[in-house]
Amino acid sequence: QVPLMESGGGSVQAGGSLRLSCTPSTNADSMAWFRQAPGKEREGVATTDVLGIRTYADSVKGRFTISKDNAKNTLYLQMNSLKPEDTAMYYCAAGCPYNSAYCHTQPTLFNTWGQGTQVTVSS
Repeated sequence: QVPLMESGGGSVQAGGSLRLSCTPSTNADSMAWFRQAPGKEREGVATTDVLGIRTYADSVKGRFTISKDNAKNTLYLQMNSLKPEDTAMYYCAAGCPYNSAYCHTQPTLFNTWGQGTQVTVSS
């Protein structure tokens, strides 16, 4: 597997926006964004599958959007209306061979991960 590389993290105030990027993207299987805050388990944030069906965590619905630019081979996570509870290390993942709804809750099914990018939201 080709290693994934994330970018776009940073520090913002509550209500702000960030856009995370992950390369290279793939259309062969599901890709996703996960996050992990200190002392918490890794959780699925947003997942997209080969049909373009997207699954979001309830906590980010209406605020975050996962998308893919095939020409640029890049997966994005647009994050708007950020809250302090969104503070975490965000990871890009690829390689889950199932639909987005299932992959979203099964991080162990992803076989390729990035190193993570830190997002910090201050109140």
